[in-house]
Amino acid sequence: MDLALVWFLIIAFFWLGYLFLEGFDFGVGILLPVLGRDDTDRRVMVNTIGPVWDGNEVWLIVAVGATFAAFPGWYAT
Repeated sequence: MDLALVWFLIIAFFWLGYLFLEGFDFGVGILLPVLGRDDTDRRVMVNTIGPVWDGNEVWLIVAVGATFAAFPGWYAT
């Protein structure tokens, strides 16, 4: 297994972690107009993603940082 494949697997893991966990936030946002009939329903839906919202963004930051660390030529361009 060469170094490029190892970096690809690490970066793919970070991106998949972001997409799976962020999908929860996107799903709530998409369903908000449909299921959020009044202000109380909307607040309940938004409060369900409140504790994990910022944690999901960390996956994105790490994935981008790992991409630039593994492939500095991309960062240079």
